[in-house]
Amino acid sequence: MPADPPHRDRRRRLEALRVEARRHGRLARDLADVRRELIRSLVAEGVSQAAIARRLGVSRGAIQRLLAG
Repeated sequence: MPADPPHRDRRRRLEALRVEARRHGRLARDLADVRRELIRSLVAEGVSQAAIARRLGVSRGAIQRLLAG
């Protein structure tokens, strides 16, 4: 049986990379959602946005933007 042309191998590799990139995108969105919910729960428990920001190493404005989103 003849070997696949090189372009067919490249197409398969590109398709595999595209699928993997989409999976990583979904995981990143899921992680952001979990992080947002955890921060909201901390705020509801009375932890200040400034304290959360210090703990996460981000600005208070970043926390405010995250909560607004």
